[in-house]
Amino acid sequence: MKKIFLALLGAGLMSASLHAQTYVLDKTIALTGDAGYDYVSIDKVNHRLYASHGTMVNVIDLNTEQQVGVISDMKGVHGIAIVNKSNRGFISDGRANAVVAFDLTTLKTLAVIPVDAKGPDGIIYDPYSDQVFCFNGESNNSAVVDPNTLKQVGTVDLGGGPEFAVSDGKGKIYNNLEDKSSLNVIDTKTLKVIANYPLAPCGGPTGIALDDANNRLFTVCRENKGMSVVDATSGKVITTLPIGAGVDAVVYDPETKLIFCSCGDATTTIIKQQSADEYTVIQTLKTQVRAKTMALDNGTHKIYLSVAEYEPGTRKVLPNTFKVLVYKMQ
Repeated sequence: MKKIFLALLGAGLMSASLHAQTYVLDKTIALTGDAGYDYVSIDKVNHRLYASHGTMVNVIDLNTEQQVGVISDMKGVHGIAIVNKSNRGFISDGRANAVVAFDLTTLKTLAVIPVDAKGPDGIIYDPYSDQVFCFNGESNNSAVVDPNTLKQVGTVDLGGGPEFAVSDGKGKIYNNLEDKSSLNVIDTKTLKVIANYPLAPCGGPTGIALDDANNRLFTVCRENKGMSVVDATSGKVITTLPIGAGVDAVVYDPETKLIFCSCGDATTTIIKQQSADEYTVIQTLKTQVRAKTMALDNGTHKIYLSVAEYEPGTRKVLPNTFKVLVYKMQ
């Protein structure tokens, strides 16, 4: 009887713990402009959110959760990388085959940096090498930009079409190859791919996140509608969990041990990390159709998803509908 009581008590405590981590809609933030959208990125130091949007980037103050500026006059933006060390941000302008540098304080454009590649898309900053890596979807490579000289200083041959990437801050970048259903390990000093991990059963990987403490990678995949947990050292796929359709981004909150997978089918799958190798889906959060890119504020634990309304049956964005959806822990 005592064992049964303890088991029931443990199950009850776990249920209460999971309920305490339920997410709900907090608010929506209306943004200016009428066009498509892609990545969102957070400047943790200055408490700002950057949302790529057609030919511009909308800037939101996270303290007031209001738009405070726009970085404009680009051709087709995708990602935003933040380099607080130099007080600069970097935007991948896919249609211009360039990286645009801007001042984090004034939001003024500092330079348009041409890259010798086509289709700049994902972009991240690697603090270990103090370089910006721009991943070029049409050239199967990454252009490396010095955030201080504002020049391209190298190229990494990736061997496939890159999607999201994440830095471990210790000299390695992990980057998904969508067309190869595999994951590259990049040495940020030598600018070489030093390992490639097949991700089966994952197919068509997009977003990737890192649990540095447990040396685990979380990669989300469209073809099998799954999130795979990968050992960052060996490349072994430890487990795969079901998520929604049309996934794009994944983020990990090391404090709450929650993983968020944002999907274009109007859901964000929330997964609880029980241990390095044990995971449970705890919520399917209802969002909005095509709300598939996301950023996490580690301080407030809120998640931010950009989205717009579309003409029924088309990919045409309706005017004055671009916004950011804000979800918080209940």
